[in-house]
Amino acid sequence: MSSSTARRLGSWSISERRALSRRLRAAALCGALSLALASPATASATSDDALAILKRMSDYLGSQETLAFSFDSDIEVITPQMEKIQFTNSGEALMMRPDKLRVKRKGGYSEVELVFDGETVFVHGISLGAYTKFEAPGTIDALLTSLRLGHGVSMPGADLLMSNVYDVLSADVIEAKHVGHGVVAGRDCEHLAFRNLETDWQLWVEIGDRPIPCKMVITSKTVGGAPQYTVRVTGWESGAAVTADRFSFSPPADAKELEDEQLLLLDELPPESEPEGNR
Repeated sequence: MSSSTARRLGSWSISERRALSRRLRAAALCGALSLALASPATASATSDDALAILKRMSDYLGSQETLAFSFDSDIEVITPQMEKIQFTNSGEALMMRPDKLRVKRKGGYSEVELVFDGETVFVHGISLGAYTKFEAPGTIDALLTSLRLGHGVSMPGADLLMSNVYDVLSADVIEAKHVGHGVVAGRDCEHLAFRNLETDWQLWVEIGDRPIPCKMVITSKTVGGAPQYTVRVTGWESGAAVTADRFSFSPPADAKELEDEQLLLLDELPPESEPEGNR
């Protein structure tokens, strides 16, 4: 420290010196954290840890014959005026591997249920009083792939329902980090962060014998304003006794059957508020 600097500090009040000390400690802490995250050795270790935790979660989920859970989701859009708007939904899911699935989601603009019995997919637009169906014999994995590639249904977060989550989620990862620990709805979790070319995504995995996903955040890097999709999983139950009749669908007497598949486009947000960049 130069003598001129020392003279200036000597004229400061005690409160000014304490404020400076706090700023210096904060700067030092931020610098240490940046160095830790940027260190090649640390980056390699946290990458291995993150992928190992992701694999453990995947193995656990894939080993469960039945899964049931509730969820809350938030999806953001960026308006042409660069205003960020968030829409919220809640739902529940029940699945029995390898080929039965029932998912219901309710938001402010639509309520929809998808039922798959291994042969036929029923999509019930509860808020519209209509339903449609189409044949899709095969597994849950094949159905989710078909809905995305063949029907243009994005279904963010549905990767967690696949039989091998690790292969699906790690396929295009270019960077992985084990950020540390976090708490989601009172559950202690491992906090993971991953990057690919189009998105950054984070995952919170419960610590302990049930490495289940508690929260997932997907951030788009291809849309201005970086909108996010967030899903929080609650009420998790695995290994429950589930019978095949839970995946049958009987439409209400007053529901109209539609010949086309327009119900697949029932989204979590009102169509008129969805910017072009978010579609």
